[in-house]
Amino acid sequence: MSKPLKNKVALVTGGSRGIGAAIVRRLAKDGANVAFTYSTSAKAAAAVAREAAGFGVVAKAYRADSAAPKTLPRLVARVLKEFGRIDVLVNNAGVFLGGKIGEIRPADYEHLMRINVDAVFALTNAAVKHMKTGGRIINISSILGERATGPDMGVYNASKFAVTGFRRRWAKDLGARGSLVTAVQPGPIDTDLNPATGAHAEPMRRQTALGRFGRPEEVAAAVAFLAGPAAGYITGA
Repeated sequence: MSKPLKNKVALVTGGSRGIGAAIVRRLAKDGANVAFTYSTSAKAAAAVAREAAGFGVVAKAYRADSAAPKTLPRLVARVLKEFGRIDVLVNNAGVFLGGKIGEIRPADYEHLMRINVDAVFALTNAAVKHMKTGGRIINISSILGERATGPDMGVYNASKFAVTGFRRRWAKDLGARGSLVTAVQPGPIDTDLNPATGAHAEPMRRQTALGRFGRPEEVAAAVAFLAGPAAGYITGA
């Protein structure tokens, strides 16, 4: 079996469930040693770590709170101490907040921005200093980072537009040192937080070109490609 990421070390945020867990498993399958974070579910994180280790790699879960961005440089230091390097950083952790402007509590806005924007900055800012030539930064964003398609999603839109802006600028900032910065911007993906069943799902399904929700494994496949050697001339995209 091909192992395009053999001997690489990946750090994935929000890796205990949904898209994040699928990314951890796929990177491990492709040969990467994987460190990943979780916020509350130690049991789920341990299960994902066991699955990933089943591919013959080192996999370890770290409890870390993306709502406390100032703590994330310490996470980078721990991963470097225990894994020796970071080759691939996947900024996946995120939360959703809906609501009309004028009705959103400032505390909820601040919580979402800390996780969706501030944590992406803090972790990348700390990790990139230790990445060697060819390092990969992959941000998990959303189609809502390019367009405002639905009602009551202005705050979430703003957070994902920010991540899109990071990707475009950081690609230029880091290109000279050979580090690549990309983003995966999924449409509706079938997870426990956004299931493909129920009345809320039908309008989203109708907007997709394929007439269905995506699967977490399909997002993970895109991440694995961008992390691998075949994507060596893709950045800012």
